[in-house]
Amino acid sequence: MTDDIVVLGSGYAGTGAVKRLERELDGEADLAWVSDVDHHLVLHESHRIIRNPDVRDRITFDCEELKTPSTRFINARVDGLDTDEQTVQLADGSTIDYDYVLVAFGSQTAFFGIDGLEEHSLTLKSLQDALDIHEAVKDAAAEATKDDPAQVVVGGAGLSGIQSAGEIAEFRDRHRAPIDIHLVEGLDNVFPNNDPVVQAKLAKLLDEHGVNVMTGEFIGEVDENTVYVGEETELDYDVLLWTGGITGQDAAATADVEKDERSNRIHADRDFTTNDERVFAIGDAALVDQPGDNPAPPTAQAAWQAAEVAGVNLARAVRGQPLETWTHEDKGTLISVGDEAVAHNVIGVREMVDTFGGPAAELLKKSVAARWIKDVAGYGAAAKAFPDM
Repeated sequence: MTDDIVVLGSGYAGTGAVKRLERELDGEADLAWVSDVDHHLVLHESHRIIRNPDVRDRITFDCEELKTPSTRFINARVDGLDTDEQTVQLADGSTIDYDYVLVAFGSQTAFFGIDGLEEHSLTLKSLQDALDIHEAVKDAAAEATKDDPAQVVVGGAGLSGIQSAGEIAEFRDRHRAPIDIHLVEGLDNVFPNNDPVVQAKLAKLLDEHGVNVMTGEFIGEVDENTVYVGEETELDYDVLLWTGGITGQDAAATADVEKDERSNRIHADRDFTTNDERVFAIGDAALVDQPGDNPAPPTAQAAWQAAEVAGVNLARAVRGQPLETWTHEDKGTLISVGDEAVAHNVIGVREMVDTFGGPAAELLKKSVAARWIKDVAGYGAAAKAFPDM
């Protein structure tokens, strides 16, 4: 009897695993791919849509076109996972049986219990989110004047916050729009807990792009007009974007597997197995064990790397073969601020220079995005997307 493998999610982890599984399987199992959206989004470039919504055509790819004919794609939201019955429960009430399931449906934004934040902020986790941010910034700018500029507040100065602030600045400059941009980070530096040289370069680029960076005090409360920072600072806003953290999807809470009590991210070993041998987990949905004290980082490059091994391991599980273990290899960090970029600890060049900017960093940033697009959608799609990355 043929086994049923179900992959949940069309982000980097899910899409990468499906592509590898399709190469590994030779009629040995039936593969179903489930996602609440009908496309794969190159999420780490989604901030480009804030400046120019036409970019969406270069960084979204129809799942039906990415998969092989033998893979069944189901466009539906996952509501739950019944590990006793070995079924995936969908929002429309239907179920999908599985012999093995890969939980790769990513994360959602964490609001940390900050009063009013979820109600009043935009987030950047999907194509629709990026389009909504573009429209909100455009509308706010249209109603503003030089004497009364639109106020845009970005909460969180990690990768998403920095890159989003940079794109809002590019939108402002391209359209000569009256916009003030504030980037708020509760810790003491942008790109927290990273190399001070990188932090300094990013802070300098943000300043050059006219972004008011505020560090060292956390957002404590939000209402429909004002962001309250620390004990004394009040920022009136027209647009509020929150990029401050991640937590597990609601559906993960239903799965009877070991997971973090606060975030519901699923604990997985280095081969992506959980305490249920039929359930594998990967990407932002998981806390994947690694050598040392910390799990694998919730980054695009980690998901890309892990997806290859996860695809192999699901095929091996079907065959009853030993599973491979995975160790994340940090290949470096590339961060854009508008049309400029900073590269840090990039494999292949870090022996010569640790941190750099300029055209070389910009080219690397474009190349990494294009390489992923080439892997999932082919050379033509990568070439089309390259100029906009």
